[in-house]
Amino acid sequence: MSSIATRHRTGLIVLVALAAVVVVAALALGGRQVERIVPTLPDVPGTPVALGLAAIAGAIVLVSAIVRGAASARARARHRALESVHAGAVSCGIRNRDLVARLEELTRPGSRTPSLPGRFSIVADDHGISFWAGGRRPRRAAAFPWREVRNIRADSTVAGSTSVPVAVVRIRRDGSSIELPMMLSDPRPGRYALTDAPFFATVRAWKARHRAALASEGLELPPVTGAIPIIRQARPAA
Repeated sequence: MSSIATRHRTGLIVLVALAAVVVVAALALGGRQVERIVPTLPDVPGTPVALGLAAIAGAIVLVSAIVRGAASARARARHRALESVHAGAVSCGIRNRDLVARLEELTRPGSRTPSLPGRFSIVADDHGISFWAGGRRPRRAAAFPWREVRNIRADSTVAGSTSVPVAVVRIRRDGSSIELPMMLSDPRPGRYALTDAPFFATVRAWKARHRAALASEGLELPPVTGAIPIIRQARPAA
């Protein structure tokens, strides 16, 4: 996971450097042309232009807020609908490029590639683990029975400049063994990714359901991948 994030950051740095080189070269080569053209341009009143730019910026912010609010409302409605059927087994995931690419690799020939919203729901019940989209009427985007899950482990990745934990689920299907990195969303206001005790509690619950399902079918239990830490909140001194 860290190597993927490193390659991503390196690619961004290279792109920014190339863009800077192009801008500097354009200014160096076209400086004289710009000096000749600028004096010929008509004068533009500053106040109307500033007001127009402010109006455009405000409209963009408003539209963005409406879109994000609608997506958040759909996610909450979907979560409530799934909780009414799978109580205690629903989590919220954050879409990322690695997860989307791995899901495409696991898609069977002739099947539709899973489409996930920015915030999607994860259901880990007695039957397996599944990803859901939609709103009040949830739509299952992808599903994997427990027998196809090789193991579940906790890892970390880099989001921006912050290291966040991810739940990595290895799927074994049609001769392929592919890891799905899942970043869990924190439902608390102002938070992004789920971390610390709530994250590890979710991973432990998934591992327990996985082992119980395999044991009930008499299948081989997954190898131990290391203990999941139990983080307890400190109690105030008496």
